[in-house]
Amino acid sequence: MPTPTTLNLSEHLLGHRVRDGQGGRRALLTPDGTWTYAEVDALASRWAAVLRDRGMRPGERVLLALPDGPDYVAALFGVLRGGGVVVMVNPELGTDELQWMFGYTEAPWAVVDRSVAGAFREALAGVDEGPTLLVAGDADTTAALDAADPDAVVPHPAAPDDPALWLFSGGTTGRPKGVVQTHRSFVNTTECYGHGILEMVPDDVTLSVPKLYFGYATGSNLFFPFSVGATVSLFPERCTPEALFDRIEAFRPTVLINVPTMINKLLAHPGAAERDLSSLRVCTSAGEALPEALHQRWRDAFGVPLLDGLGTAEMWHIFISNRLGDVKPGTLGKVVPGFTVRACDDDGNEVAPGEVGTMRVQGDSLGLGYWKHPDRTAAAFRDGWYVSSDMIRIDADGYVTYCGRADDMIKVSGKWFAPGELENCLLEHEAVREVAVVAVTDDAGLVKPRAFVVPQEGVEPGPALAEALQAWAKERLQPYKYPREVVFLADFPRTHLGKVDRGALARS
Repeated sequence: MPTPTTLNLSEHLLGHRVRDGQGGRRALLTPDGTWTYAEVDALASRWAAVLRDRGMRPGERVLLALPDGPDYVAALFGVLRGGGVVVMVNPELGTDELQWMFGYTEAPWAVVDRSVAGAFREALAGVDEGPTLLVAGDADTTAALDAADPDAVVPHPAAPDDPALWLFSGGTTGRPKGVVQTHRSFVNTTECYGHGILEMVPDDVTLSVPKLYFGYATGSNLFFPFSVGATVSLFPERCTPEALFDRIEAFRPTVLINVPTMINKLLAHPGAAERDLSSLRVCTSAGEALPEALHQRWRDAFGVPLLDGLGTAEMWHIFISNRLGDVKPGTLGKVVPGFTVRACDDDGNEVAPGEVGTMRVQGDSLGLGYWKHPDRTAAAFRDGWYVSSDMIRIDADGYVTYCGRADDMIKVSGKWFAPGELENCLLEHEAVREVAVVAVTDDAGLVKPRAFVVPQEGVEPGPALAEALQAWAKERLQPYKYPREVVFLADFPRTHLGKVDRGALARS
């Protein structure tokens, strides 16, 4: 199929639904009611008109800091429709993070919810230059939207490789890096994963644990369902097990976008057995490794197919996944058709099946690079490939196992092993709710594995439990892999994307 000369993601995912006669279909399902595709399309054009009238020019970056809801969706598509570039921001960022974001992105505009407008103004007071704010929900912006003529907006003729959205890399140390992604990338993964693996259809209803500013949710809980005229469920409040169970029973989703931490919390909920998940046809997991023991517990408790997968900001979304009818717990599944994935040695040569190597990925969802990081861009984006720091193993049948990041791998007594192997082992113990294993250097300068453990409710942490967990690991793994120390925590430190902050654990 020839590549089109123009490709605006807003038109591809939203405008075309209306012109295809699907304007009356339900697009959004929220606690306050429903929105049709025609209503979302009109509001997106109003946002595009307001931004244009305020002075936004094609190619300019717009910070988006809104709770999940109709304004988030319409503002995102409105920015794209007007030729802007969306920079998705966690609306709960503090002053220091916001000031860093202003300087790093150099975005001239920010669309923010009135609930966080005060925090943005406080952050702006401490910098020399920052974005102009448009506050969703305040009288001025509401009046401007009401007065805007949606029919007067002509979609910007973006090229396929023009920047569309920024995604922030999920690194666990230092500031995140902005990955500049194109209109082409989002269309490609929508077709390869959204259609090919999730098998999205118009009757689907999606619901997500991560919020829309997280690229995993942007795809699975917005772009993929919109591409087929399906329904997106949104709720603004922070996700808890109780809230999620309630939303599943109220919205009746068919596709649940999930993460291992919430999967664990759902299973641990005292009323889990009585909750109704019968509407679900599939649940996905990504963002961090899904332990095999947790996968098995989910299957035993709910019977809903659970598809673990791996994606990155650099390749936007999931390119390795289990799939319906072909799920192998403990693995990421197989490479999504449309992508090529290799496990390579330090020289870039592909390793033998079953051996651990550094992941390299090729496909039409490759980003343009890291904003303001030319050296890191040169190292990670090479000749059409994304060269990752993730370590994987691909067996002879094509199933991929995630082994951790290169700097997370632990070498003990001259032998390498992946922290996930010990984490999976400890998670099988009935006293363990969550676990993270990191490498630490002992007094003799030797590297040893340390296990940080969040116990199950009602379990008393202490030396006796630590010894029991060490013995448990020794009985099930090779002796050098047992944790030399077990540290108990009430909860883990987490990154801006909600992942366990292993860097913080290693420094503690």
